[in-house]
Amino acid sequence: VRDAEGKKLYLNAFLFFRVYEEGKESIPENPYLFETDVEICLIHGGYKSPIERFWNGNDTIYVLQKAKHNEESDSMEESKTDDALYASELSPTESSGPVTLPVGRAKQLISLYTMAQNPHMTHLKISELVALPPLWIRCDGSDPERTCWLGAEPLKAGNKITGINFYMVTCDGPTADKTCFANLEELKMAHKMKHHSSVVMTKGFAQYELIRAAAIEDTTVESGSNIYVDISWNTVDKILETPPLISAATLNITLESGDPRSPVYQLYKELQFLLALAEGLKTGVTEWPEPLESESTVELVQEFLTDLKRKLDGYSVSGNKNNLEKIKCDTAAVDSSIKSIFSEREDLDFAEQLWCKMRSECVSSYQELVECFTLIIKSLEHGEIQPWIHQGSSSLLSKLIQQSYHGKMEAVSLSGITPIQMLLEIGLDKMKKDYVSFFIVKSQDYLLFQDYFISTTVDLQEQAHRVQKLHHMLEIMVNCTVLFQFKHENLFPLTQICMKYYKENPLNEKHVFQLPIRPALVKKFYQNDHPEIWKVDISSGHGLKEVKTTWQVSTSPPVEHMTSNNTGLLSDSTVNGSGEERMYFITVAQCSQVHFT
Repeated sequence: VRDAEGKKLYLNAFLFFRVYEEGKESIPENPYLFETDVEICLIHGGYKSPIERFWNGNDTIYVLQKAKHNEESDSMEESKTDDALYASELSPTESSGPVTLPVGRAKQLISLYTMAQNPHMTHLKISELVALPPLWIRCDGSDPERTCWLGAEPLKAGNKITGINFYMVTCDGPTADKTCFANLEELKMAHKMKHHSSVVMTKGFAQYELIRAAAIEDTTVESGSNIYVDISWNTVDKILETPPLISAATLNITLESGDPRSPVYQLYKELQFLLALAEGLKTGVTEWPEPLESESTVELVQEFLTDLKRKLDGYSVSGNKNNLEKIKCDTAAVDSSIKSIFSEREDLDFAEQLWCKMRSECVSSYQELVECFTLIIKSLEHGEIQPWIHQGSSSLLSKLIQQSYHGKMEAVSLSGITPIQMLLEIGLDKMKKDYVSFFIVKSQDYLLFQDYFISTTVDLQEQAHRVQKLHHMLEIMVNCTVLFQFKHENLFPLTQICMKYYKENPLNEKHVFQLPIRPALVKKFYQNDHPEIWKVDISSGHGLKEVKTTWQVSTSPPVEHMTSNNTGLLSDSTVNGSGEERMYFITVAQCSQVHFT
């Protein structure tokens, strides 16, 4: 029996090392199977950790959970060995989510892992003992403590493994009964007694939801949008205390474009027309919108050209923009309270004014587009108009206008994709200038825009994609300005953060942009509000001997593998309670140490 157990332990240790070595080369696509009933997932440090709330390491970790394909079939196999050890009270979960292990089984796996790291287990004949990544196991909470995670982490002095840190995370709730909350002094005393320490340090953390707290009518963005503030501070005096103003704070911003209540919703609609043109240019199929006016776009463009003809005497070939009759886009739908934040530019050239006419009235067919450009080109060829355009414009229409100044224009065939391309080009030119104008005013740094976002060296689809990134950045800036009255000192670094991200990544409206701020900037939104998360860390010791106890309350389940059917772990109550009685989950994370030498 002893030989059989030794062989099993050796094989288990070998598998841990194999998973670790293979994970160095590349991230495994699928979990490894361990003893028929357990999956081993290797999560690298750069990825979101499922236990980040309770363990602040940034290393690669093992995460063990129940093998999904054995969720039902392995019950008979397990019953042959030890029903008490393996029986799971976990109700079936969705196939896409993680599946937990019974606490007894998790403890057994922790023991195997510990023995594989113990330098005194010489009978394993491991030539060179290597410290493995920390191990975390999803648990079903079936024990009296309602354990949801068990963890183990090697303690190292140089290349030598000197011991193991053991972690246990338990959870109860949700409950609105604050008499269930711990007393801070009792928590500190329990930590001192457990770890034989005379001095402890405390550190607080709180997270508040600011969009809901701000509650600014007609500007608050909902759906997939969230703005939270994370606040951390040293020295906690009582449970659920409001963070002091000397705390460190980080704003977490996730905003989705397209909310009709957004201050820049009209610009969003303009962007959608631009993107539809770009997609039509790519696929050959353009979805034209329904016309909004009884008068056709062709008639509107004709009126526009006639008006310019009447005022031709006020123009010169150089095009003094001060003498140009401005045809402003329709901004009636933009709320007057935010016009100072984002308003229509006053320097629209001929091509930009033309774009405004076409997109505001919405050209509704390809044929209509061809007729509009035919009118414009004929007017240019006959010298009936000599419109002013911005220098540096690269659109085909701008080139034709420049050529018309000298009485010579190249022939353009208004067939195929050419009319759509011409309209897309002037739309890109106009919208780039719109966004750049806003960011220069707010961030006061033109250098940010001299390359990536306004480049014309990439194809039109890529240019449209980059304009879409600019719009997402604009949504973030405008909402922070409206909600929190941000000034240059905050908008400038936020602009830099967004630009750095979007120069390196595709459009992602789920991304969380983080901005360090002073708590005083947003205090009025959270000082009388309930936190989404509040926790206190109690620690003692230093270096390898540091140990920590964490007590936390949260409005959402602290671990993703909880289910409402899990033996009383959750209730059917609404987590985000209304009014003063907010429902909280209570979570406690504790650690203990075992030293090998």
